[in-house]
Amino acid sequence: MRELRTQQLVGSRQSGQSRHRWLAVGLWVLGVGAASVALLGPLVIGAIRYHVSDGATNQIMGGDIAGLVLVAPLCILAGLLAWRGHRAGPVLALGPALYALYMYSQLALGGDFIRYQGNSERFFLLYLGLFILAGAIAIRSSKVVDPARLPSAGRRVDRTGGIFLLAVGTFLVVGLHLPGLVDAWAEQPASTEYLADPVVFWLVKFMDLGLVVPGLIVVGIGTLRGRSWSEGPKYALVGWTAVLGASVAGMAVVMQATGDPAATLANTIVFSSFALIGLVVAVLNYRYLLWRAPNERPSAHSMMTFASTENGRERGKVGL
Repeated sequence: MRELRTQQLVGSRQSGQSRHRWLAVGLWVLGVGAASVALLGPLVIGAIRYHVSDGATNQIMGGDIAGLVLVAPLCILAGLLAWRGHRAGPVLALGPALYALYMYSQLALGGDFIRYQGNSERFFLLYLGLFILAGAIAIRSSKVVDPARLPSAGRRVDRTGGIFLLAVGTFLVVGLHLPGLVDAWAEQPASTEYLADPVVFWLVKFMDLGLVVPGLIVVGIGTLRGRSWSEGPKYALVGWTAVLGASVAGMAVVMQATGDPAATLANTIVFSSFALIGLVVAVLNYRYLLWRAPNERPSAHSMMTFASTENGRERGKVGL
């Protein structure tokens, strides 16, 4: 029996490492794909020409900066960790995978293909392939992540992460999307963003308000309340917001540098500050995955469970 149990344990570890290696390969392909889209886009080569206005092109260039600076390197790093069987690999993969789902769906579907000249439709299969790959990575990573193996970041860091997620969700609704919606519902909309790219406008509003904001609010509340189910989603959304912040900051910088009429120094400062805060929150959360043992600094729930178990044993001894 002992030999059979040992063989089963070894077999399960080998199969787990095999699945991690497939995950690693997928992450490397996603990283190369993200870098390729960024290099082929208007930021560098200009081979991909999107059917959008100049203002929306500047926003895409900001996303390309994030793809080169964060998404591709994070995918390569997460792939290396996953290949070695490190617990941080699947967790680190969640952020860039979600960002890829978010970004490549917009690049594939957004734009006015009649109003603006371009050729982005020729790269539809590339976006579709990266979208499917990112979805597979997100699903596989979420299944591999074991909350019991995740180290405790401490209540202070958890509270910071929860407050940050709620703040981002609130800002997306009140600060970013609500003014644009009010203008779009008017009899004569005046917003340049809406008038120039209505398809992109409604696509982003639909995805943010229908998917992103509810996720941020639910996971943020769960994190503040210390719910165990929020651990994996917390890492995913913290990573996603860090990459999104870099994308938005890159967009603001590009708009400022190109003299976009919609660019303002205030927006550049605000978005850059948001990117910096997002990166700091991500580092505060992810650093424990690399340097802290799973059983170090146990949570209050585990301490209460241990105490109740010990009390039960003591009562059993007295009864005997």
